[in-house]
Amino acid sequence: MAASATTQPRPLAPPEIEDFFQGCLFLLIVTGFVTLTATGKLDFLSIVFVSLALLLRGYTLIRRRHLNIPERWTSYLGVAYVVVYLVDFFLISQNFVAATVHLVLFGMVVKIFSVQRDRDHIYLSVLAFLEVLSAAILTVDSVFLAAFCTFALIAVLTFISMEMRRSAISATNAGHLRIPGLRTRARAVSPFQRLALSLARTGLVLVAGMLLAGSVIFFALPRLSYGYLSKLAQQNTLVSGFSDNVNLGEIGRIQQSSQIMMHIRVEGDQTGGYDLLLRGGVLTHFDGHRWTNPPHDIESLVPSYGGRFAIAGRSSDLPVDMVRFARSPIHTIIRYRVTMEPIGTNIIFLVPTARFLSGRFRELAADIDDVVQNVDRDRSTSTYNGISDIARPTPAELNAATGAVPEDLRERYLQVPSLDPRIAQLARQVTRTERTPYAKAAAIDRYLTTQYGYTLELPSEDHKDPLAYFLFVRRRGHCEYFASSMAIMLREIGIPSRIVTGFRGGEYNNLTGSYIVRARDAHSWVEAFIPGAGWVTFDPTPAGGPSVVTFWTRLQLYTDAMREFWREWIINYDFGHQQTLTNTTVARSRHSVDRFRHWARERYLYLLNLARRTNQEVSNQPRLYSERAVVLVAAIILLFSLPRIIRTLRRNALARNPASAPQAAATLWYRRMTRLASRRGWHREPSQTPTEFTASITDDELRQLIQEFTDRYERARFGNSADDASSLPEIYHSIETFGRK
Repeated sequence: MAASATTQPRPLAPPEIEDFFQGCLFLLIVTGFVTLTATGKLDFLSIVFVSLALLLRGYTLIRRRHLNIPERWTSYLGVAYVVVYLVDFFLISQNFVAATVHLVLFGMVVKIFSVQRDRDHIYLSVLAFLEVLSAAILTVDSVFLAAFCTFALIAVLTFISMEMRRSAISATNAGHLRIPGLRTRARAVSPFQRLALSLARTGLVLVAGMLLAGSVIFFALPRLSYGYLSKLAQQNTLVSGFSDNVNLGEIGRIQQSSQIMMHIRVEGDQTGGYDLLLRGGVLTHFDGHRWTNPPHDIESLVPSYGGRFAIAGRSSDLPVDMVRFARSPIHTIIRYRVTMEPIGTNIIFLVPTARFLSGRFRELAADIDDVVQNVDRDRSTSTYNGISDIARPTPAELNAATGAVPEDLRERYLQVPSLDPRIAQLARQVTRTERTPYAKAAAIDRYLTTQYGYTLELPSEDHKDPLAYFLFVRRRGHCEYFASSMAIMLREIGIPSRIVTGFRGGEYNNLTGSYIVRARDAHSWVEAFIPGAGWVTFDPTPAGGPSVVTFWTRLQLYTDAMREFWREWIINYDFGHQQTLTNTTVARSRHSVDRFRHWARERYLYLLNLARRTNQEVSNQPRLYSERAVVLVAAIILLFSLPRIIRTLRRNALARNPASAPQAAATLWYRRMTRLASRRGWHREPSQTPTEFTASITDDELRQLIQEFTDRYERARFGNSADDASSLPEIYHSIETFGRK
């Protein structure tokens, strides 16, 4: 890259206007980049590269230097980056948004060092806007609002100063520009500085007005669909653990992250007493290292009137035994709302056993394993409501269930790869004393929970048979190893089983009444088929220790509460939220009006009773209350007259002792003298100086007295002479005596 550092030539516009414009444009670019960086989706290399470029550009602006890339080289760089963009898109980022963001950043860096024409400033402003647009695609966080407001303010100032610069250049070229003070930088407050301050206030008012108008429009017009750019948002890498192809250990990697995945609010829950399971994907085939779910048919769900989808009891061509969950005759129904973060999965996470689902869905489908998916590619999963029955049959009811395993389940849920034979021997040994399928499954669950330890540390190396290594060597692992071991051990003794991936638990936020489900809450468990009952949930993973509440964790709850409000009332604001907001506002307004009416009536009755009692007491004791009234009126008069009385006393004290404050005393006595002369017919006009007033007096003797008084007044007033101030009362009395004569 060929570049030259030379002194920047004097621009055609006045230097103050040029500096103000260049500074606003630079801040606009920096704000766009900071907004993009705040999303947390920008790679480290891009952050370092662009930051260094912006620092260099800021240095050249401060030093009034001009680092310029020749126009010929910018053309070469633009052509060369086409190849880099293709390599980035197909090999490095493998994502359209990420590669395009890199292209925008590269173009911005090249352009800030190759400004040749006025239209290049427009290009830089557009590139800064593209940075903000990229940030809007990459995040839905509330931090974006503050960054966008700052960007809007600087954008208004930039375009105002751009128009000022254009007009100044045109006027200068025509020879008509005359702005006093712009050429003098040494003045304390130049006209340009006042103009810049006025522009800043104007920009702030404009942005505040836009935000206010936008807020009114925002809450008046609910969103009816997702944005056009929502499909371009990056897919979360954590979602790989919830696909139909999961390697053993992937969920353990997910659990090492604290990223928020969703929020759940259970209707009527005020204490956070639920240990929720969120059922997501189901895996059925295991090859020793990987769980997969072979291709199978899915059934479209048809919404009922009102847009609610029936999950349980849906019409299906499959045998009832394959899709039936074990249920208790006593139902425990919960209603909940799930707000998903943009993690990029189409799986609908539901609390088992799900019965109904509603949300902004157009196409839903369920498969043979009762996994519900959003098959509408134009709308991502965001917010939905569920109704589930969390009641479970008792062990006695499950032990009493009888029947045979249907043939349709054997091929799909009894598949076992070639594994260490000790696993089958262990399964038979653990269940040798049990007689029913449920008792055998419960024995394996109990054995794994009590005899093995939990850890998130992944094995240091791959093993030929990871389950055998877990069961007989390492004897500790995370949920995937426990669930996989139980599922295979169940199949070894002829009990159909499958792996379920999802989330368990979550941190209850008592500020919002919601459960915060993070990536570390990702979980896998087992569903075993008990003949005569249906699919029963088992979780053989040992429970972890209780979380420790600290100041930092409490602060995180407040931060999460703000973010949840942002997602609920800004990102997901729809007609339902509008109706809720309207109903709440109307109800609170009515309540406030009723309270005010009640308060006003109470005050009125109180004052009425007080007036009646006072009237009765005054009638009984008129003399006493008359004296009190006189004293009260006198006290009020004294209270309001007190400042004037104090000022009068101070003036009298000063008049008696002028030497204590010669300047103030001189002013006081001169006012007295002019009032005295006015009463004698010699009125002093406001425009007259003391000397002019003295010259206007025609009586020679009186003029001599007033001249002497004026001379001593000026020496005391402006020279702080105590002797002259002390002589003023005597001369004043002489003037007063002459007036009487």
